[in-house]
Amino acid sequence: MESFLMSSSGIGSLCSAVFGGKNILSCDNSRNSQRSSSSCSSCSSNPLLVRAARGEKVERPPAWMMRQAGRYMASYRKLVETFPSFRERSETTDLIVKISLQPWEAFRPDGVILFSDILTPLPAIGIPFDIDETKGPLLDTPIQSEEGLQALHKIDLDKVHFVGESLSILRNEVGNGAAVLGFVGSPWTLATYIVEGKTTRTYTKIKTMTHQAPDLLHSILSHLAQEIAEYVIFQVKAGAQCIQIFDSWGGQLPPHQWDRWSKPYIQQLVSRVREACPGVPLVLYANGNGGLLERMRLIEVDVIGLDWTVDMADARKRLGFSVAVQGNVDPAVLFAPLPAVTEAIESVVRKAGDRGHILNLGHGVLVGTPEDSVAHFFNTARSLSYNSICLSEAAPEMVASSTS
Repeated sequence: MESFLMSSSGIGSLCSAVFGGKNILSCDNSRNSQRSSSSCSSCSSNPLLVRAARGEKVERPPAWMMRQAGRYMASYRKLVETFPSFRERSETTDLIVKISLQPWEAFRPDGVILFSDILTPLPAIGIPFDIDETKGPLLDTPIQSEEGLQALHKIDLDKVHFVGESLSILRNEVGNGAAVLGFVGSPWTLATYIVEGKTTRTYTKIKTMTHQAPDLLHSILSHLAQEIAEYVIFQVKAGAQCIQIFDSWGGQLPPHQWDRWSKPYIQQLVSRVREACPGVPLVLYANGNGGLLERMRLIEVDVIGLDWTVDMADARKRLGFSVAVQGNVDPAVLFAPLPAVTEAIESVVRKAGDRGHILNLGHGVLVGTPEDSVAHFFNTARSLSYNSICLSEAAPEMVASSTS
């Protein structure tokens, strides 16, 4: 599970906070803050990815990859020989920074995502876990009864100090060359581990809980929504310029069940973050989300991430153009000859249109992916220009919006 993202002077004040000597998007701790949808001319120096996430007109789609730091890179595998423990690699500031910067130094993506894990904040709210290098995450005391709720408490941000330290250093290292991305797991996705006690393919325990102990599950999800929201705010204060919410296992729910068990708690999380950090773009990604797009659109996020099974043109028709999209090249294409990689990228970009698109894979980089293909992906992305690739082939609604 290695790491896997307005316009005129209306929100100028939101972008005036200073972190490490650089202008960043601010977090206002007042619960009366309101998000503005107007453009911020004073933030024109914001990275390309941030501007695209807001739907601003940009010269080309920014590009990054989920799991862009990880096992497909020789430099990462070499580091693992010295530091075999994933927990050590993902909870030690120097190692987090080094690993996060490996793809930046090799490929210069438009987004540098923190090397971490969606489970990282769990011990800080009272849920310890271990990671078995072959079995994945293991929880000794999964919560399956009311008594288990007693272990939960408010998040102790001192226990994730390495996350804040790493984000701060990454901001200084990357400068305005790329956006620094933080991320979290959605309440439902985190709850699957907390209830099941491990990775699962069936989700039988938590799905049974939705019927037999719904109040217990609601309590778990509400607590997670509240505390993970504070963790997001912590990341933004430390330097994250965009946050991706991974509802990784939301697609395991039928749509009507997603409406009950995932959507309300993502919205609770998002609403709290909007109050505190009104200007920070939020990306929502769910694996297997083809049946959920219209529902995801109802959550107040800036960008909806698409997996590779969704046709980009169809997604644009279903979502409209007032929300940005991210994705969605098939990760397996990176094993194909380079001309096929180019063709896949250009197809996605044409279908997405010339505004509000972040180029990415439809899932994380696969183990064994050739580094040359990853380099080609980013080189191709940098070579694109909306003036030459999109306007003649984009959906008419997008072309019309871009000329207005």
